[in-house]
Amino acid sequence: MQKRAESGIISLAIVFLLMFSAIAFKYYKFGAVQEDIPTAFHRSVVEITAESGQGTIYDRNMQPLVNRKKCWYAAVVPSAVDKEEIIKFALDRTEFSEKYDIGDPFVFGCKADTSESEGLTVFEVPERYEETQLAQHIIGYISDGAGVSGLEYAYDKILRENPDENKVTYYADGFGRVLIGDGKTVQRSTAYNSGVVTTLDSQIQKICEKYGSSIDKGAIVCADAQTGDILAMASFPSYSFNNLDKALNDQRSPLINRALYSYGVGSIFKLVTACEGISEGSRGYVYDCTGETEVEGQHFNCHKYDGHGLQNMTQAMTESCNTYFISLSRSFDIVNLRSLAGSFGFGKENFLCSGIVGSAGVLPTVDELAVPAELANFSFGQGKLTATPLQITQLACAIANDGEMPVLRLIKGITIDGLSVENEKPCQTSRVMEEETAQQLKLMMISAVINNELSNAQTENTTVGAKTSTAQTGRFDENGTEYCHGWITGFFPAYKPKYVLTVLAEDGGYGNDAAAPIFRKIADEIMKDK
Repeated sequence: MQKRAESGIISLAIVFLLMFSAIAFKYYKFGAVQEDIPTAFHRSVVEITAESGQGTIYDRNMQPLVNRKKCWYAAVVPSAVDKEEIIKFALDRTEFSEKYDIGDPFVFGCKADTSESEGLTVFEVPERYEETQLAQHIIGYISDGAGVSGLEYAYDKILRENPDENKVTYYADGFGRVLIGDGKTVQRSTAYNSGVVTTLDSQIQKICEKYGSSIDKGAIVCADAQTGDILAMASFPSYSFNNLDKALNDQRSPLINRALYSYGVGSIFKLVTACEGISEGSRGYVYDCTGETEVEGQHFNCHKYDGHGLQNMTQAMTESCNTYFISLSRSFDIVNLRSLAGSFGFGKENFLCSGIVGSAGVLPTVDELAVPAELANFSFGQGKLTATPLQITQLACAIANDGEMPVLRLIKGITIDGLSVENEKPCQTSRVMEEETAQQLKLMMISAVINNELSNAQTENTTVGAKTSTAQTGRFDENGTEYCHGWITGFFPAYKPKYVLTVLAEDGGYGNDAAAPIFRKIADEIMKDK
């Protein structure tokens, strides 16, 4: 009897123990579930960023010079889309598949016709540069998100100061799982609309680069004759941002902007000598060119070894007679001659913007010009004198614009909306010669083309006035032939100038052979439909 009682007590104790364990387990389980409830229902935000926007560089007509070509990116939530359906739109299917299988939201390059859905958002994003970038030396390039050269460097803060992102935002639960069905918020960047507005004309820039590509080394500048606005500025050879290593290994140094570098000038400077002659009353000066002359024991040749014979100033400009201008300069006031050259911009920098500054070149001092042989060289653009294509363009603008020389300008202002220009400054001009003097020089330049049957600057679609140069360098090739810079500067239409154009063929030879044909082709194409 006692054993039965003890057995019953033990059984009852076991039952109570099991019941207590079950109840404890239920309370534990309930507590655990309660801990998950706030986590599961806690909402957070998931942002998927496709691309940060950057400001655009525009031409004078608000046409983009960068951000021209479009591409497309899609932000996708893998759990909300069908892999086999979407992968057809991916540009890189292998990469898409790998990222999709991970399961986290991601961005992939896609085709233009990719359809949007709740779990997939498509963004149109401009590519910064094209394979062959227009105005490469002016635009420059970016590295590690910052401008390194050109306008990208000069206006880095404006172009990238307030990056505006393309992004899509979803709600997510406490485990980070995107809650499809709760809606999404899409932000599309408007940063591409803002930026910098240049004076460039993209069509004229294309024309200059098209015909200038035949130049091994050199530069072309085209400007508005009245305002000094630079419509095109190209340097050769060019380079591609996508292949900088090739450019760095090219002995022709394609990364430098030759429009900003100074070179020997040659016969174009005869326009300055003629201007001083006119102002000193020597317009009617006549000289008998025999092909050579001597100055203080130093011998100078004319390019026509048997001489040009009797020459007046217009004939001497047309024939580009060196000895005429040497003789003409002997009676000059040297201080006045050098001052005149300085007023045309020789010896002074052309500041276009930060990092894009034309060299001052070399303008001989009055003491140097007091040496007769140095003055003789100076009179026809040889000796120590050097200048940039920008300075030569400025000189031609002064003549074309009836003696009012405009300050060359590359930047019009900035834009917020890609439609209007803000902070634009008016063009600046200064009178550097009398209007009558400019008219006479203009006629001389016209004569140098239309009255010279050998001129390669004669055009079909317009009329031009121009002056060529062949500037000696004192450097020779293995055959003993001297390297010479071929130049031409001029304006068109001839009797109502609108455009000024300068072409430099560095080490290219004679100006009439190396530069004039390019000048002709550019002028003809610019005026083709006008």
